[in-house]
Amino acid sequence: MENKYSVLMSVYINENPQFLKAAIDSILKQTIPPDEIVLVEDGPLTDELHLIIDGYLLLYPELFKIVKNEKNLGLGLSLQKGLLECKNELVARMDTDDIAVPNRCEQQLSCFCEHPEFSIIGGNIAEFIGETSNIVGYREVPCVDREIKKYTIKRCPFNHMTVMFKKSSVLAVGNYIDWHYNEDYYLWLRMMQNGAVFANTGTVLVNVRVGEEMYRRRGGLKYFKSEAKLQKYMLKNKIIGFPRYVLNVSERFVLQVLMPNKLRGWVFKKFARNMVK
Repeated sequence: MENKYSVLMSVYINENPQFLKAAIDSILKQTIPPDEIVLVEDGPLTDELHLIIDGYLLLYPELFKIVKNEKNLGLGLSLQKGLLECKNELVARMDTDDIAVPNRCEQQLSCFCEHPEFSIIGGNIAEFIGETSNIVGYREVPCVDREIKKYTIKRCPFNHMTVMFKKSSVLAVGNYIDWHYNEDYYLWLRMMQNGAVFANTGTVLVNVRVGEEMYRRRGGLKYFKSEAKLQKYMLKNKIIGFPRYVLNVSERFVLQVLMPNKLRGWVFKKFARNMVK
C-alpha cells in the first residue's frame, strides 16, 4: 500500500486558534506528511480561526481542502461530509486541539503495509495539561483484533483522534452517522458487525489536551442518554447480553448522572487511565 493518505479534521467556533495551529503543525511535521488535509468548518467561525486557516491556505494551496457547513451540524455529520471529500483510501483522523507525535502516521502506514487486511489502526494517547511535557495520564487500548473486540462490549476500543482507516471500510457501513458524543463508538460497532479487522499500535500516537472541562463534557443527562441508547443498540444486535447491558447502563448512570464533576474526574483518572507516578 502506498504512503498516500488524507487527514480529516473538523473545527467549530468555540475552538482555540492557537490549539488549532499546533494541531495542524503536528500533521505538517509528520515524518511521512499527508498529501491532503480535509478541514471541515462546522458552521461560522471566529475571525481568529479564519486567520489561522487562511494562513495555511496561502502557504499550502494544493494541500488543504476546505468543506464549509452553513450552520453547526456537529462532529458526526461534519466528518460524514468531510470523508466523502477525501481523495485517498487511507484517512487519518485528527482533532483540532491535540498534537500528533512526529512519526504517528508513519507507524500506521507501516502497519497497513504489513497487514493489508486491517480496516483501522489506532493507538494510545498521552493526556497533558498546558504543555506536552506535563503528561498527567495515558489511555491505553488493546492491540490485537480479538482483544479489541472483546473490549468493545465494555468501552470504546479506539482513541478516536488516533485512528487511521480505510475509507472504503467506513463507507461500507454507511459512513459516520450523527450520534451525540458517540459517533465514533457507533461507527466501530458497525464496522465490527461487518467483519472489519481492528488493530492498535500499542504506542502513543497523539498527545491530548485535558482539563476539568473534559470531565464536565462526559457527564450530564444528555451524555447518559446517548450512551444508554448505544447500549440498547448493542443489546438489540446481540453484541452484548442482558446482564452486560444492565451493568453497562448502571455504571454509566452513576458516573454520568449521579456523580459530581470533581468526583467523576477522580474516577476517570483512577480507573480509566494509567496515571503518571
